Amino acid sequence: MSRASVVSRIAHDACVHAPSSMPEGPWWEHLESNFWERPEGFELALRDLVRVRATAAFDVAVRTGLASLIAPLTVPVGYHPVALRAMFGERKVYERAAESGDPRRFFAAPPDAIEMTSAEAGWPHFEARGGRCRDLRFESAYVPLNARLRDRYLAHEANRFARARYWSHGGRARSTIIAVHGFAGDPYWLNQWLFALPWFYSIGCDVLLVTLPFHGARRTRGSVVSGQGFFSGGTSWINEAFGQAVMDVRSFVGWLERERGVERIGVTGISLGGYTAALLAAVDDRLQFAIPNVPLVSLPDLVLEWEPLGSLMRAAMLVTGTSIKTVRRALAVHSPLTYPPLLDRERLMIIGGVGDRLAPPKHSRLLWDHWGRCRIHWFPGSHSIHLDRGDYLRRMGRFLNEIGFNVDRRRRRSARVA
Repeated sequence: MSRASVVSRIAHDACVHAPSSMPEGPWWEHLESNFWERPEGFELALRDLVRVRATAAFDVAVRTGLASLIAPLTVPVGYHPVALRAMFGERKVYERAAESGDPRRFFAAPPDAIEMTSAEAGWPHFEARGGRCRDLRFESAYVPLNARLRDRYLAHEANRFARARYWSHGGRARSTIIAVHGFAGDPYWLNQWLFALPWFYSIGCDVLLVTLPFHGARRTRGSVVSGQGFFSGGTSWINEAFGQAVMDVRSFVGWLERERGVERIGVTGISLGGYTAALLAAVDDRLQFAIPNVPLVSLPDLVLEWEPLGSLMRAAMLVTGTSIKTVRRALAVHSPLTYPPLLDRERLMIIGGVGDRLAPPKHSRLLWDHWGRCRIHWFPGSHSIHLDRGDYLRRMGRFLNEIGFNVDRRRRRSARVA
């Protein structure tokens, strides 16, 4: 048994023997107000504890650096006291949708057809042996629900075009894995490594790597950080950005089915992409599986941990008399905790990092409880450093075979995990 398997078993046992962390009723009201402060401890052997604490320390350094960069770029624009007060005037449109428990109230169905353009991908990309690697692009059909934001949101022309990189085999259509990157982590070359995309291609899957709104080539002009535009406009803006992310991915799903004849499509994602993958499991029943990797589930609680950004947010909340529950409610419309998954528990899997300090393991555990304690694997690393990644990739491969995802088993046996 590998060390990663030992860590996963110990962490899993700790969760199984603990009561459910998912509260009854609306989670945004009944989740503890100090959830963001709550530790998530695991009793590990000394060797594993050292590895976990070392990777966690690296996460804290990364988190502090990102928070220090993001705070002056976002708080003055969308989270100052005046902006937070304005949130109260328009939050009902989102709250009603969340309270209904029906994701269709907010996440509109994608168009029946899209006009896709493609071009041969430039460097860097791994070689699609026996197939092609193309960059895809289409004009997003998303229109913000919030009329006040509509013109300003759509004015960002680059963001109006959804993008993805597509590795496809020759011949018949293959089962396709859609991968969604994390915040500011959009470069194709980076995600090829993070997701081990060459390995998934080598076991017989086609791969589609989607670019989230306001990231990469979709970023807003003057953005210091890729993805800055996703969060800088305030809570209502974030809601609409997630609305667009979900519609764009679903549009790609429809295109794969109609134009490519793909019969089996699943989604995975890392960090913010893991959040999106978990959300898609509650919105689109065409998916065969969802595997969020180091996901978060409550943005407000996450932000309060990201110092110095958290201190600024708490100060703004104090000035306006806003509680964490109020902010949760304003953003609940896109949380995967708000809706039951449309996929059976057997088709859900979570990958969590025991030492994660950017999206702490309590987020993975909360999603796990919400999903009826589906399959979960804990690795002895952090958000930034995935130690023993090969172990959880092999488990993902077995998971795909067990659910009949049509992976080429002969090729899987001969493939080497990155």
